[in-house]
Amino acid sequence: MGEYDDHDTSDEEDIRNTVGNIPMNWYDDYKHLGYDWDGNQIIKPETGDQLDAFLKRMEDPDFWRTVKDPQTGQNVVLSDQDIQMIKRVKAQKIPDVTFDEYAPIIFFSLGLSGLQAKSNRCPSESSRNINVHFYPVKMKPKKVSKLIHALKMGWIKTMAEQEKLRAKKEPQFYMLWQTDDQAEEMRRIHKHIQAPKRLLPGHAESYNPPPEYLFDAKELKEWNKLKTAPWKRKLHFVPEKYDSLRKVPAYPRFIKERFLRCLDLYLCPRAIKMKLSIEPESLVPKLPSPKDLQPFPTILSVEYKGHTDMVRSISTDRTGQYLVSGSDDCTVKIWEVNTGRCLKTIKTDNVVRSVEWCPNAALSLILVASGQEVLLINPDVGDSLVSSKTDTVLKEAPKSDVVISERVRTTIQWSEPTDDQYSRGVRIILKHFKEVSQVSWHGRGDYFATVMPDGQNRSVLISQISKRRSQLPFTKSKGLVQCVLFHPTKPFLFVATQRHVRIYDLLKQTMVKKLLTNSKWISTMAVHPGGDNLLVGTYDRKMLWFDLDLSTKPYQTLRLHGTAVRGVAFHKRYPLFASGSDDRSLIVSHGMVYNDLLQNPLIVPLKRLQNHEPYNDFGIFGVHFHPLQPWLFSSGADGTVKLYSN
Repeated sequence: MGEYDDHDTSDEEDIRNTVGNIPMNWYDDYKHLGYDWDGNQIIKPETGDQLDAFLKRMEDPDFWRTVKDPQTGQNVVLSDQDIQMIKRVKAQKIPDVTFDEYAPIIFFSLGLSGLQAKSNRCPSESSRNINVHFYPVKMKPKKVSKLIHALKMGWIKTMAEQEKLRAKKEPQFYMLWQTDDQAEEMRRIHKHIQAPKRLLPGHAESYNPPPEYLFDAKELKEWNKLKTAPWKRKLHFVPEKYDSLRKVPAYPRFIKERFLRCLDLYLCPRAIKMKLSIEPESLVPKLPSPKDLQPFPTILSVEYKGHTDMVRSISTDRTGQYLVSGSDDCTVKIWEVNTGRCLKTIKTDNVVRSVEWCPNAALSLILVASGQEVLLINPDVGDSLVSSKTDTVLKEAPKSDVVISERVRTTIQWSEPTDDQYSRGVRIILKHFKEVSQVSWHGRGDYFATVMPDGQNRSVLISQISKRRSQLPFTKSKGLVQCVLFHPTKPFLFVATQRHVRIYDLLKQTMVKKLLTNSKWISTMAVHPGGDNLLVGTYDRKMLWFDLDLSTKPYQTLRLHGTAVRGVAFHKRYPLFASGSDDRSLIVSHGMVYNDLLQNPLIVPLKRLQNHEPYNDFGIFGVHFHPLQPWLFSSGADGTVKLYSN
């Protein structure tokens, strides 16, 4: 009888299927399950339907202990010993029944059990401790006592108690439309995508490839030429031919390629991202066509020539029949708009910085800022009754008992003109202590404001014609004042310094709002006829549109010019505004302001007009709209005034 005759010589069981430890679902589409030791197919056993399984369960008494072998597909009936072992494993016991868990401890140092060691101890060993290798730790009893106290107080929960608490707190989710056999998603990456597998080797990777896959001399030379740009090569290796597989050497780039592959998997995680298909045209705001926004000025109609130097300022009367212009040649000219004919030329003593026609239809007056003087001139054009009435109103100075303060008296003085000046049309002269750069009328035509940038805290003056009295609204200087404007309907005054625009309430004598332009130097500004929007031009090539009801910051910044913006203007009737710059370009834009506060203003650039000639790096100074027609006036450094019409 042999040594191994009574039992099997395999590891534990007779493994008839030789396919190895592979997923058996690979054979789902085949009739067999694998191969036996002789290489024959192991045919799948016949499986009945659910009805057969139910009948077998009811008739077969051993059905409950029958399991299916996944490798052979056969049904195996478990023995009593197997079932007992399974029960002991589920109960977390040692599977071997013969093993004694409570056997006495054997002290290997003496070779005796604990009871024998006490009775059979030698006299020479009485002084030696049996537990010689045991050293109790002092901190252990303290730690155990703490744990017992925590268990008594309920601070430490058992695993079952923790599961119950977690089940109460966490909501229960059930997969209604999914199966739980799907691959678990990576927690680190949302919507992770598995990395694509490497392509299987083709004919070129073979150790004995066909001749057409081998490189000739020309292909090999081209392959070596792309050494600096290996991504342009068709193959990343050179195919080689060997007589047998035994002669194939080790692949020299194997470790490097494995390393790069690991880096790709580790450092380049793949996740699903929503790709936004945005077309560039959709990012550009849809603006209406300029053809739909007519009328607006498009062509040069009339050119007013006569000045010999730069024309800094222009203005029209209330009816739009006459135009006034002030130039550096120390003259003020009155023009007829429709014909371009110069009706009158008034000489002044200094350079004319600003001119403004009175908005009051009952007065025929022009404000002229020339040097340190502000002249009130009656042009004597148009209705003769209005001109004569204006002379009678300004002829006699009203008597007043109001004591003028010393601060105002040293700033401005009202004086009568000489006979020569009166014959030229000058009716009142206001002498200031500094040079005046700008004048601006109030909407009613009785008040006007003057600006002296070098006047510090006396740089802004408000004067009244009917009482021939002036006042200084500010006691402290907030900066270098550039220009001022009156609100068209409210008692507000817009004061522009170098960087900010402040709005003051003249009745309450308080500052209402401070507008932040974020620019280096403000040049000019214009108020919308509605009074809720402000257009500011700056020397750093920007135009700022402020919505006063919306914010103190610009609603929109327009960069339409290449150089300093020197003139801006709103049309009083049409939704138009224009700007002039030193690049000699005059840009007409559509600016519609809606009554609905929830709708933002519509701003559309319409036309670029460029007809002025350059002169000492200056271009256009004054921009002014016709009061009734969609016409635009511009004055330039070339000494001309141009009229553009639709």
